[in-house]
Amino acid sequence: LRILPDFPELHSHPQTSTTRPTIKRASYSFPEMGKRPPNPSDIENGLPPLPPPARPPFRPPIPVPWYAWLVPLIFAANFVTFTITMYVNDCPARSDECLLFDVLGRLSFQPIKENMLLGPSIPTLRRLGALERRLVEEGERWRLISCIWLHGGLLHLLANMISLLCIGMRLEQEFGFLRIGALYVLSGLGGSLMSCLTDSRGERVSVGASGALFGLLGAMLSELITNWTIYENKCTALMTLILIIALNLSVGFLPRVDNSAHCGGFLAGFLLGFVLLLRPQYGYVSPEYIPPGYDMKHKKSKYKCYQHFFRFTSLAILLAGFIAGYAKLLREHTVGSEPFRDVN
Repeated sequence: LRILPDFPELHSHPQTSTTRPTIKRASYSFPEMGKRPPNPSDIENGLPPLPPPARPPFRPPIPVPWYAWLVPLIFAANFVTFTITMYVNDCPARSDECLLFDVLGRLSFQPIKENMLLGPSIPTLRRLGALERRLVEEGERWRLISCIWLHGGLLHLLANMISLLCIGMRLEQEFGFLRIGALYVLSGLGGSLMSCLTDSRGERVSVGASGALFGLLGAMLSELITNWTIYENKCTALMTLILIIALNLSVGFLPRVDNSAHCGGFLAGFLLGFVLLLRPQYGYVSPEYIPPGYDMKHKKSKYKCYQHFFRFTSLAILLAGFIAGYAKLLREHTVGSEPFRDVN
């Protein structure tokens, strides 16, 4: 049963159609999501609309700390190289007086009378890449680099690696692995080159990473000089560093120590420090930390003028030194290899 509503229009006009009238619904305009609908009182009073939401505050990115991994890798590589050296040396095959033979077996050390540093024999070091001027002049240039990965004994290795950790870890954390890796290798190359040039007889057999380590010390000194304005206790830091360098250089006066390699590595590292270890001047702001709307006219330059001067001057001296030293080795080898001519 369907009940129809009572419409007065139908009762007053019975002859009209009995179709149901259309009921019009009121249309409402819904405001957009998140916005307040306009208030009639605001429109009548002529008040301005609500201001836009405030811009979020500028938050610069947080610097990511650098964890040193190259220096520990060099540390491990030197120990692995020393282990391989002792395995190739095979002291028990040539001597009955090997040290710690019962414990180390084939890796045992040469007798004290042959090597006081607890290490291999000289022929083994020469075969694996020790630095010797005669062999370098004969064409084995790779010995200029290979010698910095070899050590004369366990005591020699421990002394160098402890120094590497104390010096290299801080430098890598501050300047990254690329700069410190290049500094380490080029300083070792400079020490090897100086060792060859000062060996007049050509009979010296030299191994060790001391030249590269002295290069790190030299770079610390030049880094202090070129970044002088950002340090607080300048004189204290300078005197402490000079004292450490002097004590290490004094070790070179001991017998059977290649002090020329130390000096060459120190000089190369000192010049490389001006090139690789520059810091921005005080007040410089990196572009990623500049908030939007900042007036770039007041932005400071990254480096000072004297830093650029030290950089380009040191680079020129360093390149000239490497080229001149290498050319001298080649020239002396060419002159020495000429056949003897009897002049009547």
